[in-house]
Amino acid sequence: MDAIHQLKLRRMVPADLDAVVALDAALTGRTRRAYFERRLAAALRQPELHLQFTAEEAGVFRGHAMARVLEGEFGRSRPGLRLEVISVSPEAQSRGVGRALHQALEEAARKRSIGEFRTAAAWRNHAMLRFLDGIGYELAPSQVIECAVQDNPRLTRTESVGSPSREKRGDPNDWSAPAPNDFEQLARDYADVRLLTAKDLDEVVRIDRHITGRDRRAFMQHALDEALRESGVRISLAARIDGILAGFVMARADLGDFGRTEPVAVIDSLGVSPEYAHHGAGHALLQQLFLNLRALRIERVETVVDRMAFELLGFFYDIGFAPGQRLAFVRSI
Repeated sequence: MDAIHQLKLRRMVPADLDAVVALDAALTGRTRRAYFERRLAAALRQPELHLQFTAEEAGVFRGHAMARVLEGEFGRSRPGLRLEVISVSPEAQSRGVGRALHQALEEAARKRSIGEFRTAAAWRNHAMLRFLDGIGYELAPSQVIECAVQDNPRLTRTESVGSPSREKRGDPNDWSAPAPNDFEQLARDYADVRLLTAKDLDEVVRIDRHITGRDRRAFMQHALDEALRESGVRISLAARIDGILAGFVMARADLGDFGRTEPVAVIDSLGVSPEYAHHGAGHALLQQLFLNLRALRIERVETVVDRMAFELLGFFYDIGFAPGQRLAFVRSI
């Protein structure tokens, strides 16, 4: 096709919503207005965490790109940019519009001292894989794993939740978890699992610091703010045992990222206090999370785990996760 002429790149504004939704519907075959409304609203609330651009040629809308700053998701130690959406109208494809949109994101990211892009794509999406390859993306040293929400026998089996400070009969040095009782209660029946609140921030930061060795308060604060503002999108839980915060999970419902057309929940942070490790708190959190997701009619959960995080991978595999159908990619700036 002919090269592009008079291509104008600019920041996305609320008035672009109809054009963005129309282009997305033309490409995916369905309307996802609610998803784009939320992404635009989030960018207006927290502009420091979002980069969104549009492309026009002679006044005609040709494409858009949306990205979010990664602060601490998936155990990250440095800021990155998560490429969520990049779309080009059919008549303008193969003319450099997608590359121009990505360059605009890259220039904005460089000004914020962000050093890399992260994204994911279905391994059968050959057009997107060719595009990512053409602009320098490589396979990331991590893998996308997923699990079905419905009918997961590994999350409905009995798991004991015990407290390391609980008084026990017998050996006073025996801190093993108590045996299951005769009623085969689930882990979430032992632990007090409920939604995270703003009051949990200090304890969440404390647990995360024990695990990662870093203070990621800013990331946790933003995640909690999003959880409180968008309760229908973010599902974040805390598990308390004997009144003490034993662990937390932060998840969100992605209703359109990376071209998804079905609702998927993504776990981007999971932490259990070291003194409660192997006491069932993690199972309690995931059992309640899956129960909540079923109520939201979400059928699948996924997360991204470093391929060398063997203990975390073992935990997820033990409760039914497996390699997903999406590949993780990274590109240095």
